[in-house]
Amino acid sequence: MTQLEAARAGMVTDVMRTVAADEGLSPEVVRAAVACGEAVIPCNPAHANCRPVGVGRMFTTKINANLGRSVTHSGKGDELEKLEIALKAGADFVMDLSVGDDLAAIRQGMLDASPRPLGTVPVYETISRLEGDIPQMDPSFLLDVIRAQAEQGVDFMTLHAGLMLRDIPAAMERKMGIVSRGGAIMAEWMMSHRMENPLYTHWDEVMDILAKHDVTVSLGDGMRPGCLADASDKAQFAELDTLGELVERCRARGVQVMVEGPGHVPFDQIRANMEREQDVCRKAPFYVLGPVVTDIAPGYDHIVSAIGATAAATYGASLLCYVTPAEHLGLPDGEEVRQGCIAYRIAAHAGDVARGLKGARRRDDEMADARAAFDWDRQFALCLDGERARERWLRTRAFADEAHTDDHCSMCGKQFCAVRTSRRIKDLSGKMAR
Repeated sequence: MTQLEAARAGMVTDVMRTVAADEGLSPEVVRAAVACGEAVIPCNPAHANCRPVGVGRMFTTKINANLGRSVTHSGKGDELEKLEIALKAGADFVMDLSVGDDLAAIRQGMLDASPRPLGTVPVYETISRLEGDIPQMDPSFLLDVIRAQAEQGVDFMTLHAGLMLRDIPAAMERKMGIVSRGGAIMAEWMMSHRMENPLYTHWDEVMDILAKHDVTVSLGDGMRPGCLADASDKAQFAELDTLGELVERCRARGVQVMVEGPGHVPFDQIRANMEREQDVCRKAPFYVLGPVVTDIAPGYDHIVSAIGATAAATYGASLLCYVTPAEHLGLPDGEEVRQGCIAYRIAAHAGDVARGLKGARRRDDEMADARAAFDWDRQFALCLDGERARERWLRTRAFADEAHTDDHCSMCGKQFCAVRTSRRIKDLSGKMAR
């Protein structure tokens, strides 16, 4: 049974109990959320060392780190190193987007090394293993790749099944066209053959494979906007409507499903995008890339997109796919992976606080207490990146008299420290009250 089938049968599985314990919820609350499709727990039984992680609005917002080599840069060892960095920085999910040769071995290495759920985009391996032009892809071979990856232990798969032949002309009217790598591959095949999306036409066969291995579907947004000018257009929302249909088909087959979302979106359009997905896709968990809220900050897109991701988490997203400083420029290195993870943990947490998720502000309140008490060790323990915070603090102390810096920092200095002044004011207030 898949987790969805078990939940519908009234069964609370060990996977659900683990998620419930991590989220501070009752197992029954988790079971009910999975049963109605408002939560998913990507956890392929063949991924032996995987700790289950829940995705849904009743849980804390999660983050995903995209990893994987390109055909021009990086290798298996590099990606395992980046995986370790991402996990240390707090990634809840990871995706292997590798292309090129020896992909099964690379993926196996990442599955063995990752205690977190791992996702893939099977069409990447399909194309990588074919010779000649991309349009020569055989749909039956794509199904074989999906089956092999499911058997290997992949926990969730991005499948661009909602991009329809009839909607491609609308995308070609855009400034940027189709910017999704998987979406562009499928669209080119469809236009070259004048045939409908093979994932859509073979969806029942895909479901049979994924149900057997309890692989969660992540419905890819092949029509996601690649610039602000293309956001919230006809092509994007036409695909979303098809994704809503596919959500229902997944649930009817007992397959867990979440939906991927934009992309580049102006800040003022984010809330409407989140709410539209929740309506069209019957509250299926929303997995968004950013959104990126301006197109003119390459090198800083982890910041630009974290702004959008905070709004997304506030208004409807459950899983945020990180963006690194290398976005639009090249394959990220290890430090850029770390920066992307931290930026997105900030966005996820800020979104949880903004939507009033129970317990989300606890660490913030504890941090305020630690700051008021000048308890530096406690502050660093509460930090999302305590190692970096301590390193920066020690850098200042190296230029000061260390015996006299624990009760202030170099921003104001001892004489002008507002926290110290506030303490004295409190003392005066107490004396006046007596």
